Amino acid sequence: MNKYRTHNCSELSEKDIDKKVYISGWLHRKRDHGNLLFIDLRDHYGMTQCVIENNNNFFPLLEKTKPESVLKIKGKVLKRSNNTENQDLKTGKIEVSIESVEVLSNAKELPMPVFGEQNYPEDIRLKYRFLDLRRDEMHKNIILRSKIISFIRSEMLKLGFLEYQTPILTSSSPEGARDFLVPSRLNPGKFYALPQAPQQFKQLIMVSGFDKYFQIAPCFRDEDARADRSPGEFYQLDLEMSFVEQEDVFNVVEKLMVSLFKKFSSKKIQNEKFPRITYHDAMKKFGTDKPDLRNPLIIQELSYLFSRDDVKFDLFKKLVKKGSVVRAIITKNTKDKPRSFFDNIDKWAKEQGASGLAYFTLEKDKEIKGKGPVGKFFSEESLKEIMKKCKAEIGDSIFFACGKEREIEKILSLARDKIAKDLDIINKDQFAFCWIVDYPMYEFDENSKKIVFSHNPFSMPQGKIEELDFNKPLDIKAYQYDIVCNGIELSSGAIRNHIPELMYKLFAVAGYNEKDVNDKFSGMINAFNYGAPPHGGIAPGIDRIVMLLAGKENIREVTLFPMNQNAQDLMMKAPSEINENQLKELSIKKDIKKN
Repeated sequence: MNKYRTHNCSELSEKDIDKKVYISGWLHRKRDHGNLLFIDLRDHYGMTQCVIENNNNFFPLLEKTKPESVLKIKGKVLKRSNNTENQDLKTGKIEVSIESVEVLSNAKELPMPVFGEQNYPEDIRLKYRFLDLRRDEMHKNIILRSKIISFIRSEMLKLGFLEYQTPILTSSSPEGARDFLVPSRLNPGKFYALPQAPQQFKQLIMVSGFDKYFQIAPCFRDEDARADRSPGEFYQLDLEMSFVEQEDVFNVVEKLMVSLFKKFSSKKIQNEKFPRITYHDAMKKFGTDKPDLRNPLIIQELSYLFSRDDVKFDLFKKLVKKGSVVRAIITKNTKDKPRSFFDNIDKWAKEQGASGLAYFTLEKDKEIKGKGPVGKFFSEESLKEIMKKCKAEIGDSIFFACGKEREIEKILSLARDKIAKDLDIINKDQFAFCWIVDYPMYEFDENSKKIVFSHNPFSMPQGKIEELDFNKPLDIKAYQYDIVCNGIELSSGAIRNHIPELMYKLFAVAGYNEKDVNDKFSGMINAFNYGAPPHGGIAPGIDRIVMLLAGKENIREVTLFPMNQNAQDLMMKAPSEINENQLKELSIKKDIKKN
């Protein structure tokens, strides 16, 4: 028999009444009733109430023992009286009458309590993460994460995939985020890079003749933190398939996501066949390529309206003549909203750096009018045109923005979310998936004034290869796709370019010559010269999937030991200084400039 426990802290029930048992765990909380002391003992599995009378020799020991000390309790299982049963606990119908106690480990005064779910500053929670993880909600999140990963592995095997492990120490790659570099002791002056993703390796697995690969892969990127992105490292479900087209990848991922989200949530999936939205349409209708489809608001194009003589809104008309665009959001049946609702939206837009949002509400007396600051600039006929174009009705309101296209996309994407939240029209009981497809192969970078890859440089361009016009690179679309859920990008993927000659041409557009490609991607470009199958894949983020299923808005709530916003591990005090001997072994000298 195990010397620490005969049962865990969630096992005991009425069938165990009168049994002598050992249980071990953490002292969750104490309740002193004078002649009786009640102890809630907690382990990984649950909680058991224990009780000791003041005439017991161990009563003084328990009185002075601090919360979170680790105890071994020997006692007898008793039935609780009906009025003291706890329906919220699996063990709520019994309690253990304590006969003896052994303190296995004493706890000091706690910097943060484990009992209760109060909010504490993030720096305290991360420094004492081992205490934070004892809290019920956090503990459940991490268990959920483990179960989700196990389920994914099981489903991938059912779908015919096999799991392979790719290297952690590899070469630096010029695309994507900053690399984490690792100096090589045996090769002075040279560095490994931690993989931003197993991109090249998983493609090489396909070239090696393996048909379906997956891996729960650790990835490393020297990026700033966000609510949905950890600084430093994250995990993704990395997968790749040979002899496939885009739809084949979609079918696999949709099957997995539907079964996964049904398994771990009671929320409805809006469409089990995920909608396909082109990148162009996503930017026009939602202002972003990460649309939250639970939000019914759609952005409307109204630039053409400002060429009409009966629209007297001269400020917008002048801007449109200079190349600006006008787009609008229509809110249904908001005629009874107070003026403050509209003014607050306008004020909020200015706080985001925009010039504000013009607005009016459609009303009808003898004729149709626009009620609001700019309504007077629109004739009845122009208002009818807006109603026809936007499917608007009397009582609806129109919010306008005017400016450069990228600026308008950004502010109206934010406004769409802001207005929907204020109106409480987002269905929070749904998961709304979609595919964003037909990404441009390239984009123009305003900072460098150069053409760069818009997404994955290893993607296959759309259309017949011999008909691609490399003189108009911004017109080339790629077989690239994103999967989005509730406004969160879960992953990017692509059908890969497996033809060396085409790869040289595509990289040349972005400023890489043949030598650059051979140097930077030598392993992959060399392999493609020896017979490569058409292949494609994707890599949904594990952390973001768990975040959605746990109903959390911050990825640190579903990660065991996350870093803070400054990429620091407060618990382990990383990154840390290393001594001079270590630096000498690595042939490294520090040259830190003081501010």
